[in-house]
Amino acid sequence: MRQQTSKIEYEKPQIRLIECPRDAMQGWKEFIPTERKIEYINQLLKVGFDTIDFGSFVSPKAIPQMADTKEVVGELSTVNSNTKLLAIIANTRGAHDAARFEKISYLGFPFSVSPTFQMRNANSTIEDSLERVKEIKSICDKNHKELVVYISMAFGNPYGDEYTENIVLDWINKIVGEEIKIISLADTVGLADPSQIASLVNKTISTFPEIETGVHLHSTSLNWKEKIDAALQNGCLRFDGALKGIGGCPMAEDELVGNMNSELMIPYFKQLGFLQQINEAELLKAEQMASDIFI
Repeated sequence: MRQQTSKIEYEKPQIRLIECPRDAMQGWKEFIPTERKIEYINQLLKVGFDTIDFGSFVSPKAIPQMADTKEVVGELSTVNSNTKLLAIIANTRGAHDAARFEKISYLGFPFSVSPTFQMRNANSTIEDSLERVKEIKSICDKNHKELVVYISMAFGNPYGDEYTENIVLDWINKIVGEEIKIISLADTVGLADPSQIASLVNKTISTFPEIETGVHLHSTSLNWKEKIDAALQNGCLRFDGALKGIGGCPMAEDELVGNMNSELMIPYFKQLGFLQQINEAELLKAEQMASDIFI
């Protein structure tokens, strides 16, 4: 009698898609009413994203659009959602403020390898910012939060500051040494080309296999796919995006470079077998709301 051979099934690795309404909103010139923000983010919580980067605990003078983050988080409905919340912070004061909210799972800290941008964005040197990472990590540990460190200007900068991949990797090595488990390579002003993304993602993942490496890319609608493929084909499974491709860092340049458009990424990833948990009906509602807000 012929023996039946058993098949070994391997679970397909899953992509984590982080939706970033905070990044879309923060540079928007007209203040978006708090009620609209709450309504929109609550709708995003129904879609099936891994995480929502929803707000930031930073100086309202620096980012006026995010002055109501405390009010917003208090009204977010996370009870029936598997999606987690992430808030951006720039210092220990912001970390303490964010850590008070049980609903928030992640704190995100922008750590720039460009001295000029680190001073513009966080009013500190890179060396001082590493000390902040240590302090914020301690706050996270005490409050059961996970710290995500964004490597700003990871692919170069427009200021003429010295840049090499080795500079990036050296700083990541120091950050990982502080027991940070998640880093995201940020193309803050959309400078990176696909070959550069492929190279840095490959070197980061191969050098630091024990951590989760993501990408926060900015792009136009013309070259998004090549950039996504460059990261995906080199092992990246964590991607940031924003509906409508709105956003960018208002502290970087006068002209904002848009975020990766989630409406383009989702169907692309789905055809590759990822993101099957996305609820298309709820996504459509969120897209319609985004069209009403960002006009």
